[in-house]
Amino acid sequence: MTTGRIARQRTLGVAVIVASILLIVGLIAWIGLARSAGGGDFQGEGTGEEQVVEIAEGSSVSALGPQLEEKGVVKSNSAFQSAAMAHPESHNIQPGFYRLQSGMSAEAAVAALLDPANRITPLQVNGGATLMDINVVGGQTRQGIYSQIQQVSCGDTPTQDCVTVEKLQQVAANTNPADLGVPEWAVETVTARAGDPKRLEGLVAPGEYIIDPGADAETILTDLISRSADLYDSTDIVSRAESIGLTPYELLIAASLVEREAPAGEFDKVARVILNRLAAPMRLEFDSTVNYDLPTVEVATGDSARQRVTPWNTYAMDGLPETPIASPSLEAITAMENPAEGNWLFFVTIDSDGTTVFNDTFEQHLEDTQRAYESGILDSQR
Repeated sequence: MTTGRIARQRTLGVAVIVASILLIVGLIAWIGLARSAGGGDFQGEGTGEEQVVEIAEGSSVSALGPQLEEKGVVKSNSAFQSAAMAHPESHNIQPGFYRLQSGMSAEAAVAALLDPANRITPLQVNGGATLMDINVVGGQTRQGIYSQIQQVSCGDTPTQDCVTVEKLQQVAANTNPADLGVPEWAVETVTARAGDPKRLEGLVAPGEYIIDPGADAETILTDLISRSADLYDSTDIVSRAESIGLTPYELLIAASLVEREAPAGEFDKVARVILNRLAAPMRLEFDSTVNYDLPTVEVATGDSARQRVTPWNTYAMDGLPETPIASPSLEAITAMENPAEGNWLFFVTIDSDGTTVFNDTFEQHLEDTQRAYESGILDSQR
């Protein structure tokens, strides 16, 4: 090895050492500057003063630091970033709203974000959900969408400032539908039902919604309905409804009947029954439409209930109900757009396993209905 080559290697080694020293010095200087500019950290689990923070959908936990510093949850963004980077599970923190405290150490804030108990539960709207609570004979109550929103906003103890069922109903009944994001194809019908808090039925699509618990009733409903309208419109609902001879709003109504009437796996057959009856024409006579506005419901409905004239009771009216009776899933809407082939006019569930029989004569239907009574599924519990 030549002397010149050795010298060059020594020079390169010295350069690497010098560069490393400069990097370390620069890092120390940056940390010092960050601390002097408002860095540092609180100690402990917090002061007990609640602060609600949000990790927006599509965002990351690293973007949360400035918000935490601004709200006084942590003392500095830099401390939070360091704590988040040091925690091996921080990448599992999900978008949503969280209840934290003022004056938390950065480490405690990261741990709190990872604790599911601190995440405000998103609103879960399932297919077949209704705006109002459903009281089932026997004591069970199925929470409606309004009650679910109240739970997100108020928790277990409603306060004057949170969004209650009553506030939601008032906004739903009286606010201009267009201002709430109601799609153009539903505005006329919804407007005509001013004063009725159920007039928005079916316009909140099934799905998971992250709700700001600090927002007011109109903001929350507008967000839910606008996002749902975008979802429905993305399916080309206008032209698809036209292809089966319905308006988009009528398609939504029919799909809500499918959702409430059809057992799993039979959506397309129930859709065909609806279209066959409308074409006949003959009344739909669905018990779900009788139950819709009753104070308590069960599978079996009696003659007196079926004789009531309401905007929904298809035993006492021709055609479809005036509004949807539930939130239809995309599967139910797709079933209406692509019904099964068949001449069926009747169907009945004949046992507790959900076995459903479809037929095209009233005589056959009566026989199957008797089988349902014998199985006990249609026995009244009143």
